Amino acid sequence: MKLSEIKKHLNKLDKIAFQLPNGYLVPSHFHVTEVGKISKHFIDCGGTVRNEEVVNFQLWEADDYDHRLHPEKLVHIIELSEKVLGINDLEIEVEYQGETIGKYNLDFDGINFLLTTKQTDCLAKNNCGIPAVKPKVKLSDLQETNTSCCTPSSGCC
Repeated sequence: MKLSEIKKHLNKLDKIAFQLPNGYLVPSHFHVTEVGKISKHFIDCGGTVRNEEVVNFQLWEADDYDHRLHPEKLVHIIELSEKVLGINDLEIEVEYQGETIGKYNLDFDGINFLLTTKQTDCLAKNNCGIPAVKPKVKLSDLQETNTSCCTPSSGCC
C-alpha cells in the first residue's frame, strides 16, 4: 500500500485497527512511534546495484491503555512527515514487535489495516542459475521411467 492510499482510507475511518497475519489485532492502545523514509542502497548477488525506498511506520504498545490514535491524528503525522522529510508516495513497510521486530507489508480489507508477511527473494535469479519457473513433471511420467529402468529381474532393488 502506498502513502496516498492509507491517507484515503484513514479519511473514511472512525478508528484505526491493525491486524497481524495470524488474525490477531494489534492492541488498540498502540502508538505510531515513527514515520520515516528508509533508503536501501545495495548490490545483489548478481552484481547489480539497486536502490529501494519505503515509508516506515513503527507500531509500539506500552502500558498506556487509555491511549487511542485517531485517524485524523495519523493523517496529520503522515502529512508532517511528507513535508519535513520530503517523503514521496512510496510503499509502506510496518515494523511491529513480536518475538523480534517484524517487518510487514500493508493492505486494507475495508475495516482493518492488514499487516501482511514479507518474503526474501533472489533478485538475480538468472545470474545465479536459478530457473525462473520450476519445471513441472508429471507423476505418471516418473512412474513410467521407474518401471522401464527398474524391473524385478534387473538387480536394482
